[in-house]
Amino acid sequence: MAVTLEQAQRVGYVCLKALLRFAFMVANNLVAIPSYVLYLIMLQPLRVLDSQSFWYIEGVLFKWLLAMVASWGWWAGYTVVEWGDDVNAVSEDEAMVLVNHQATGDVCTLMMCLQDKGTVVRQMMWLMDHIFKYTNFGIVSLIHGDFFIRQGRAHRDQQLVLLKEHLEKYYRSRNRKWIVLFPEGGFLRKRRETSQAFAKKNNLPFLKHVTLPRLGATQVILETLVAPQENGTPAGGDAVIKESKSKGLQWVIDATIAYPKGEPLDIQTWILGYRQPTVTHVHYRVFPVKDVPAEPEALTHWLYQRFIEKEDLLTHFYETGAFPPPQGQTKAISREMTLSNLWLVGVQSFAFLSGGMATSTWRETGLSLELLILQNYPA
Repeated sequence: MAVTLEQAQRVGYVCLKALLRFAFMVANNLVAIPSYVLYLIMLQPLRVLDSQSFWYIEGVLFKWLLAMVASWGWWAGYTVVEWGDDVNAVSEDEAMVLVNHQATGDVCTLMMCLQDKGTVVRQMMWLMDHIFKYTNFGIVSLIHGDFFIRQGRAHRDQQLVLLKEHLEKYYRSRNRKWIVLFPEGGFLRKRRETSQAFAKKNNLPFLKHVTLPRLGATQVILETLVAPQENGTPAGGDAVIKESKSKGLQWVIDATIAYPKGEPLDIQTWILGYRQPTVTHVHYRVFPVKDVPAEPEALTHWLYQRFIEKEDLLTHFYETGAFPPPQGQTKAISREMTLSNLWLVGVQSFAFLSGGMATSTWRETGLSLELLILQNYPA
């Protein structure tokens, strides 16, 4: 089949645009990440004198870094429409966010759509696969205090112990409020067949758009972060909550990500921008933590129900192009989330201006990054 001049020009334009975007992303990383690290090294005295202020500043820098990632998709026309409950109402409370996982673009989508949710982005903790630690953004997540979880049955028990220790040590001491996890334990395409076999063996529903979630991390988070008086009875008459200023985890946010035609965005598409402008849809349901059972068997059933509901939501979306209305209503209301281009340009400009300072300072001081990180931040 002959290629027309117009088709060749279109392909050439897409390739050129992808190359320029990739060059910009590389430059962005080369200036933004070292700047973030250097600022925090310079602020180490503040960490000793006033740790709360130190982690506030770190959170602001972290949010700006995530905004830069969001900008790559935003400027490529990859936008988000939100459905369901308005999570802005609980943005200042502690919450656990359960998300279905289809591709690497899921994380980028969340980085984008949570930007306008108050202080959420700068005060959130992510649970992610340990492989992410070895990416360019891994050092940022390491400093921020995210938890890298190693998948596989052989590591499961040990990882849950480490997660509990991590939460106890870093979650409240760094004033974290939202914790984000993907309970399916991997991408849909990798886990679907195994999940369906498990469902058939245990007489559970057959799911195509999600997989059955794993209980472990969810249970540890609830056990560690929910205040004793939540979920029923107090721990005892004289019990004192260690973190008296915190009300504990108050909400569970069930977030469902849907892509048109079920074709998820991956990180390569997000960076290179070769796909046509795409609207990703995110549906939220908010549950009070007091309504979430604590007993393992009941919690497993509750968690399965959330993903069965996700299956129904996604089935409806792929058939109609919209999520169904809430129970008792006749029409579902959607909300387009927006980002300020001026603000994104300002953040990018700050990163590039800081990059020059970071590069020169790094060369002059000869600081050992690896040693400083190992000494001051969690592994």
